[in-house]
Amino acid sequence: MEPVPAADEVVDICRDLLRIDTSNTGDPRTTVGERVAAEYVAAKLSDVGIEVELHESAPRRANLVARIPGADRSRGALLVHGHLDVVPADASEWSVPPFSGEEKDGYLWGRGAIDMKDFDAMTLAVVRGWQRTGYVPPRDIVLAYTADEEAGMEYGSQFLVREHADLFEGCTEAIGEVGGFSYTINDDLRLYLVETAEKGIDWLRLHAKGRPGHGSFVHDDNAVTALAEAVAAVGRHKFPMVVTPTVRSFLEQVSEALGVELDPDEPELAIAKLGPIANLIGATVRNTANPTRLEAGYKDNVIPGKASATIDCRTLPGQAEIFLEQLRGVIGPDIEIEHISQQGALETGFDGALVEAMGAALRAEDPGARTVPYMLSGGTDAKAFSTLGIRCFGFAPLKLPADLNFSALFHGVDERVPVEGLQFGVRVLDRLLQAS
Repeated sequence: MEPVPAADEVVDICRDLLRIDTSNTGDPRTTVGERVAAEYVAAKLSDVGIEVELHESAPRRANLVARIPGADRSRGALLVHGHLDVVPADASEWSVPPFSGEEKDGYLWGRGAIDMKDFDAMTLAVVRGWQRTGYVPPRDIVLAYTADEEAGMEYGSQFLVREHADLFEGCTEAIGEVGGFSYTINDDLRLYLVETAEKGIDWLRLHAKGRPGHGSFVHDDNAVTALAEAVAAVGRHKFPMVVTPTVRSFLEQVSEALGVELDPDEPELAIAKLGPIANLIGATVRNTANPTRLEAGYKDNVIPGKASATIDCRTLPGQAEIFLEQLRGVIGPDIEIEHISQQGALETGFDGALVEAMGAALRAEDPGARTVPYMLSGGTDAKAFSTLGIRCFGFAPLKLPADLNFSALFHGVDERVPVEGLQFGVRVLDRLLQAS
């Protein structure tokens, strides 16, 4: 029987992965499927002779790492990483069952289709194709499939970096999710956004204290009131604009491509013209803080002595300390700030042999391709791997239909990936890894 070409096999692999419910609720007691998905990946790699290591950070929270030896073992290795968990999906909101992997209208539908089982499938298809033909890459390729990316990475990449850093020995560069996708300017020009920066994550809890008492009394020291005022101030506050080198480069290149004049003092005017990807870029010109949870009280007629709120803060590279000073000015001196989880921002240059190889691989499959750097407003496993001194990029190549609202699919309803885009991504990734 003739082996299935990688560009065809990727569809079946992606469908299989989508049918494994790996919903990460943030609670280890209700998170499911990560071990099942890791064992599926392990079987696919073992089937073609690639040795794998499975490491559980907790029961059923499995991570997989494999190394494919390259022709030149003295060169720095390339890490290719993807997570296997997904955010939960409410089936009542979807047009198709979210874990069906259904193929219709030229798309594969399912939770994780673009975040990020598509790239997991691409990587598997490429390396399985290599093994079947005996191809040896120019340098070591380290594959990592992680748990828990969607809930802070503690049971996934953070665990691997903390407990099994030796598995990544020699890795100097990495590619992962949320980059390499196309944004159509016209029939002859598509910009492919390569992630070279990520905002930092700082999940904070604000605490207000007051004097407890009876709800029927006149009360001028109410913790709920103090907290509500602070949370409202944070939610309405717009932090100052800061244009980092990555964002400036992105805006300059996009403005040139669109024929739009860029005002360095008003970059949001240019961003507003980007259509569907404006949401992806809009938060990268300033620090942000969004209230997400409130907690106070234990009885309807009792004024509590403490009230708390969770704030999801995202900071630009080099802005973490400045941001905290600004936040203190917004909430006032009497609100306590507790750090729940803190992960630093990342930024690297848009240069070097790997970046050049990305552009060449894309142009070989799409003559209208032009690569541009951009900053991700969210976070990825790159935050953990970068602590090992690895230079990280987001490059999971996809050629997208011009009318697809790609950014809305991340954690959204009816998440789906174009089948032709998947097959395009396999061909680009194969070229990149062979040239890197």
